[in-house]
Amino acid sequence: MSNYGTTRHHPAAAPKDRNNIDYHTTLFRRLSWEGTVPLEIRVDPNELPANSDRGLECYFMQAPRVSYLPLIMPEIRRFLMDVVFDEVAAKSLKEEEWWFECDDGTLLKWHWPIGLIYDSHAILSTIRPGPSVSGTMATPLRLILHLASPPTDKLLLSPSTESCKQAFMGQLKEADFIRWGNTKRMTGLRKVDQDGLWEGIKEHNFDDYWRVAAKVTPTTAPGNRPQSPGPPPSSVSMHGRPPSGDGGPPERDGAYNVRSVPVRVYLPDGPVIQDLVPPILEDGAPHTLAHFLSTHVPLLFPPRPPAPPPSRSNPHPQAPSVPELAYPLIQGVVTPLEAEMAWLGACLAGADGWLNICVGISRKP
Repeated sequence: MSNYGTTRHHPAAAPKDRNNIDYHTTLFRRLSWEGTVPLEIRVDPNELPANSDRGLECYFMQAPRVSYLPLIMPEIRRFLMDVVFDEVAAKSLKEEEWWFECDDGTLLKWHWPIGLIYDSHAILSTIRPGPSVSGTMATPLRLILHLASPPTDKLLLSPSTESCKQAFMGQLKEADFIRWGNTKRMTGLRKVDQDGLWEGIKEHNFDDYWRVAAKVTPTTAPGNRPQSPGPPPSSVSMHGRPPSGDGGPPERDGAYNVRSVPVRVYLPDGPVIQDLVPPILEDGAPHTLAHFLSTHVPLLFPPRPPAPPPSRSNPHPQAPSVPELAYPLIQGVVTPLEAEMAWLGACLAGADGWLNICVGISRKP
């Protein structure tokens, strides 16, 4: 059984820059970091070498959401070499030829975080016959491990740790550009710091990762979000420290002061939607998840109509309810629609900087 269920961190080594990052921000970042998903990995029985122990070809593990398939390969290999393959077979196998698919035949993407792979499979199950998502969220994702003949034309990149690292760094730089309009924060990092981001993922070390990531990721703190109606994006209030009357300049790195939140929406068996998502709407109100989804997928998240005017018989009218046709899943959690996009982008984005929203279809009980 895997030992990935815990995170190694050192409280005394927590990042201290960026003006005392808010406790709640760090809490939610740590919760999403420490999230794991159950995997059941089974070797394709047709590819097992001769003399393999066919009663032990299945391996269960809790994989970190922020990790990637190439990073869990060494642990899988150790298990197979220790208890499944014999010495002769072990020497003939080449790990660079191994590849995964789901038990439904879906080819797994090496450059997707494991948590995103799990969530996308969970929402796919909402449009297929079988148990509802409430039952699948605690069910191991069943993966088939193939030992040869990878479909390189469909994998997009080689299943190596170095290729995965390059894809990860590319995603970070793209997210950096969408937030700030340039990649100066990422390209301004020393090479040892850029490598440190990947090493934090590789070693699953929260503090090592955020010691560097805090330099490029927007921050958010209670009391520093704009009210509705609020100030325009150019005058968003200070983020990194509690409000004060010193009349200091606004925090340029605040979550409500970015140009756009890096967001991707994943539909079950559908396209991936990506668009510019400003943290503040034109009227100065915070951009909420409800507004974002009703704008981009209105058939699944219909806008709520306004309340009727008050009358003598109904002095306090309520807005009509809308049917709950779908739900957003972020980091494996069904997320309230009133959540603000700026906060979500700062606290629940993946380690690659992207806020991944998986949309599941609601089922009538």
